[in-house]
Amino acid sequence: MEYNIQVKNRIKRVEGQLRGILRMMEQGEDCKNVISQLSAAKTALDRSAGLVVSLNLVECVRDSLEAGENTEELVKEAVNLLVKSR
Repeated sequence: MEYNIQVKNRIKRVEGQLRGILRMMEQGEDCKNVISQLSAAKTALDRSAGLVVSLNLVECVRDSLEAGENTEELVKEAVNLLVKSR
């Protein structure tokens, strides 16, 4: 699968968030602020995972339909990936 610029940019933003969190920790920021930023980064990662799964699912379903294959198993696998990522 090829990952588009949208997915890559999301991950780059999370990378920046994590660097910022580390900087906050090194500067002795308040625990509440650090946890808030960690939560935001986690949410961003969860959403990125969802986007990767959905884009992959669309691609896989399209390929399976063109090949005349059943797509039910692909959908189940995608749902399981999303559940595991939570």
